[in-house]
Amino acid sequence: MTFGRLCREWKGAARLALIAGFALLSGCTTYVHTQVAAFSDWSGTDATRTYAFARSAEQQNSIEQKTYEALVANELATHAFRQVPDADANYRVELSYSIRGDMITVRQPVYYDPWPMYGGWYGRPYGWGGYGAWGGWDMGPAGYVDQSYPVFVHALQIRMTDRASGREVYKVSASNSGGESSLLRAMPYLIRSALADFPLGNGTVRTVKIPLDKNGGASNETAVAAGTQSRPASAPAGVPVPVQ
Repeated sequence: MTFGRLCREWKGAARLALIAGFALLSGCTTYVHTQVAAFSDWSGTDATRTYAFARSAEQQNSIEQKTYEALVANELATHAFRQVPDADANYRVELSYSIRGDMITVRQPVYYDPWPMYGGWYGRPYGWGGYGAWGGWDMGPAGYVDQSYPVFVHALQIRMTDRASGREVYKVSASNSGGESSLLRAMPYLIRSALADFPLGNGTVRTVKIPLDKNGGASNETAVAAGTQSRPASAPAGVPVPVQ
């Protein structure tokens, strides 16, 4: 393999690594980090955990809504919830979700290549800036450029109300950000993070991390609340999300 080809391949890998580094603002390369906030007036027991989904007018005939409801139902089942007809349910569960695109600008160093005959390094002139004071080559950058990358913010809210009275008993919001432009691929991480350690105490704010396997999919390891004393929550396999 020629030096120029090696440089070109390294350039592509480095570019992907840079994007992955900003995929989630946490900067972690092995976890999806999700911010969670919960408000709770929960007093139910396992025996009363029956529910039905409630939909807005726009959600009534939505295939997307049904897809997300199936994912939520699977996760609720791990907390002893049973889905039943609305007339038999103790609780109604409402979902709201969104995705918003933005750009992040990163300042990067620019280097110059002392051996241009071997091809560019890292997609632009790269190499040593000059002979350093210590008798070796000076590795410092010749300047800096700003490069922008797309970032998408994924958000989910799960709201539970008492069916008989309409009283809100639990509301949890989850959000994360990264280079994934599909809400569907981010949704399993939002759902698992939102419902981990259910029910959370009123006013709980925390970050939940879910590990990825080496292929970028959801790991079989546990999802944990980063920086808290909370017990681990199970992390069943879900749709992979290509952000780390």
